[in-house]
Amino acid sequence: MEYPHGLRALNHGDFRRFYFSQVAAQIGSWMQNVTQAWLVLQLTDSPFKLGLLATLQFSPVLLFSIVSGAVADRLPKRPLLVATQTTLACQGLLLALLVATGHVEYWHVAVLGLALGFANVVDQPARQSFVMELVGRADVSSAVALNSAGFNLARIVGPAVAGIVIARLGVAPTFFVNSLGFIGVIVTLLRMRARGLPPGTARASIFEEIAEGVRYAAGTPRLRLAIGLVFVVSLCVFNFSVYVPLLAKNVLGLGAEGFGFLMASLGVGAVGGALTVGARAARPSVRSMLVSATLALSTLMALGVTRRIELAIPLLFFTGYWGIMLMASCNTSIQLQAPDGLRGRVMSIYTWVSGGVFPIGAFIVGTISQWWGVSVAFLWNGTLGLAGVGALALWWRLRRD
Repeated sequence: MEYPHGLRALNHGDFRRFYFSQVAAQIGSWMQNVTQAWLVLQLTDSPFKLGLLATLQFSPVLLFSIVSGAVADRLPKRPLLVATQTTLACQGLLLALLVATGHVEYWHVAVLGLALGFANVVDQPARQSFVMELVGRADVSSAVALNSAGFNLARIVGPAVAGIVIARLGVAPTFFVNSLGFIGVIVTLLRMRARGLPPGTARASIFEEIAEGVRYAAGTPRLRLAIGLVFVVSLCVFNFSVYVPLLAKNVLGLGAEGFGFLMASLGVGAVGGALTVGARAARPSVRSMLVSATLALSTLMALGVTRRIELAIPLLFFTGYWGIMLMASCNTSIQLQAPDGLRGRVMSIYTWVSGGVFPIGAFIVGTISQWWGVSVAFLWNGTLGLAGVGALALWWRLRRD
């Protein structure tokens, strides 16, 4: 079976099997993400502690993702991914058992969130650089877009299912489902032909290799712009695990099902944005990346003044659409720009920026929401982000003149 142009990466058997197993696991992960946020609010009723959990969960990415990118360039990626997926499965199972036995406390959730962060910091650069081996350079834009679409399809299905399960059965079943989802990924990885071997024998120390990757990214203007845009949007926009439960509970007065519905609308928009990028044959243009970032931040600001679910749903849709348009475009641009021997390290910079600044953004959102409300957090981050995008656009224009 030949897939259409926008889905052409699925013509590669290893990628196709890995992709569908990942989507199933990501649905479970999104069920856990929204359930974990709801559980924290049940245990503490504290926006600050919700933001602190997100900070702990993403702190390993901030601290260690550059190192993990060098590790991904040195080690076979397939066994590395098997190890990370096994760790994630055990993390979900332990959380499920704590909840099911009635022994869960906030510090348990925080410690396990930190463990999840350490697994993800190794998993992300290895998984993203593995894509090129699975599909080749010609189809990498389709693969990146499909990965973004799958991630955000899970963002639709996972929260919607989680909201229903929480309301009817409680929080423990969602954590069990998340743990089971990783088994399919592990089996798929073990059956793959591709091993994700490093391009050659490492001659330099790991710190010299890290420095080489950073020098390459810093010395390539288009990479600097893409990484700068990812930094701004990740810091200001992608704090939905903090934004949306507070918007649902404190502004719109919704329960668990309404919270899941809001997250689903965000995911629908994000899937649309990812598929739009995948349908394009050419490398994303600088203009399209700047426009996408500007529109995502503008809709984020609009969420700061909405008080009705009828307005919140389309605004979340468009925030997800333009936000993922930007992220998928930058990811594709970085993958195509990076040489094979540096791809793990360059993608680790993308991971560091996209996930590593999240603890800072989550802490800012949680703190502002604690003292002034989540609506002020939307307005503050939207304004800050638009100023950042404007500065990057001015730098790019002056550099070219």
